Amino acid sequence: MRRGALKFIILVAFIAAAFVAARELDLGRYMRPGELSAVVDSFGAWAPAIYILLYALSACLMFPGLPVTFAGGIIFGPLWGVVYVAIGATLGASLAFLIARYMGRDWVESMLHRGRLKELYDRTEAEGWKIVAVARLIPIFPYNFLNYAFGLTRIRFSHYAAASFIFMLPGIVAYVVFSSSILDLLEGRFSAAFFIGLALIVIVSLIPFVFRWLKRGV
Repeated sequence: MRRGALKFIILVAFIAAAFVAARELDLGRYMRPGELSAVVDSFGAWAPAIYILLYALSACLMFPGLPVTFAGGIIFGPLWGVVYVAIGATLGASLAFLIARYMGRDWVESMLHRGRLKELYDRTEAEGWKIVAVARLIPIFPYNFLNYAFGLTRIRFSHYAAASFIFMLPGIVAYVVFSSSILDLLEGRFSAAFFIGLALIVIVSLIPFVFRWLKRGV
């Protein structure tokens, strides 16, 4: 068996084993906003660092990112919530990317032949950040899957990490600002953060439609 194929098999086995272990140990319960809030708060001054690490770990284990993002807004508020979520999401995306790149990329390249597929694959080296930008701005693309998928391409890591950080920010700001108002909402109060966050979520949700409209107009 070729080394590249073996590394790819190990990568798939790692992801599958991590997912099964997380399900069997019910680690997902710590990713729920209420549970995660209690865990993070128990670390006091270390809470931001612990939250960022938990976010990165959840991304590598392919847990849904939205509950963890909501927890960031609830725990840290709209300002620091955005900062810590952005760092955690970028760190998690980068770690998953590197795992895929160094465990699976050789196999993918060995399977490519000359032709349109090879040409498309080569173009990602030059246009990779644009592809990342579109994928991060359009919410219908799954965050966790893309982290590993991009690691199998020829996109430069620096371009990937920078584009991921910048173009994930609109969605992060929208969901964190909205989630920071949840505790007030549960008490029957509608804060400014609720209306601002709701408006931002609507705007972010409209991005795919605007993108398609602009693409048709080109």
